[in-house]
Amino acid sequence: VSLSLDPCSLLRLAVMAAAATTENDFNGSLDNQTKSDSEPAPVEIALAEEQKLLSKNAQKKQLKQQRYEAKKAEKKAQEKEQKRKEGERKLKEWEETLANATEEERLKLIESRKSLRKERMDKRSEEKEKKKERLTRAKEVGQNVVIDVDFAHLMSESEISSLVQQIMYCYAANGRSTSPCHLWLTGVQGEMSTQLDKLPGFEKWFIEKESQCYIEAMSDRKDNLVYLTADSETVLDDLDPENIYIIGGLVDRNRFKGITMTKAQEQGIKTAKLPIGEYMKMSSSQVLTVNQVLEILVKFLETRDWNTSFFTVIPQRKRSGVEPVDCSKSEPLSEEHQEKKGDADESAEKHDLLERKKVCIEVTPESGS
Repeated sequence: VSLSLDPCSLLRLAVMAAAATTENDFNGSLDNQTKSDSEPAPVEIALAEEQKLLSKNAQKKQLKQQRYEAKKAEKKAQEKEQKRKEGERKLKEWEETLANATEEERLKLIESRKSLRKERMDKRSEEKEKKKERLTRAKEVGQNVVIDVDFAHLMSESEISSLVQQIMYCYAANGRSTSPCHLWLTGVQGEMSTQLDKLPGFEKWFIEKESQCYIEAMSDRKDNLVYLTADSETVLDDLDPENIYIIGGLVDRNRFKGITMTKAQEQGIKTAKLPIGEYMKMSSSQVLTVNQVLEILVKFLETRDWNTSFFTVIPQRKRSGVEPVDCSKSEPLSEEHQEKKGDADESAEKHDLLERKKVCIEVTPESGS
């Protein structure tokens, strides 16, 4: 059937068709928008997938760690505020003392204060010089200890930041030690290198920095490489000056179990674990932070005593509160070490908190590289 329509009718039909098309397009875009709103964002999907990968135990530990870090940050803020108020109080007292003093007394007070400040500065300069001498000597004859940071590609940005902070603790503890080790960082690349370079004075640290893995950087001493991992069956009895001990630089929130052991086995190098179980019971696993392992090694270099090293460094919250499991393998302690052990048991928790507040990285006048 053929229909003959006048131009006006044809125009009306065209307008109606265009309106219908517009409505369909609008409804379609509305449906798509509703669908996209209901779908989770890529970040949420990634977080959900990460949660699925974690066991229930790991999720509980992660949550506990997050609560601990939040509480720690809150406490740090409170301490900072308290320190600020204390500074203001002391300044006010000083101004009042000057205001109530005669001109002669005021001059004497100011001179005395300048003298005390000069003494402190001279003492600090002397300590810096001694530290520089110790670290320079450690590069020549010190125990070689490597922090393997070749795991950055497995960590989030916040986990890399956490590891960088632990490396700061390591450097500070090593610098304070009377028997510092020769410290290395290997596998420093990408985001890890970027964050390390942001640290004030990092380029002047007395530390060896290698972009290569330790296998390439120390290929001529492969037989002396010993990876420290809690999964090893070999218990470390002593530190051999000829060996190079490797600490895994990984903050993984328990995602990659056994990764350092697997890496060492694939590379064909020796492994060992600290003899923690022979001296104390841990409340959870024997996995420690990078700086805790380094501090234990440094303390052992000072005392040659594992018991003192463990009880000085490992915080009370990580111990079960039970006395050493088996001390039959340990040598009798001298009176000096027995006294140190008693002091360590009483102040272990206090030490854990205070030592980490003392992490001020002292910039030395010469480069350590």
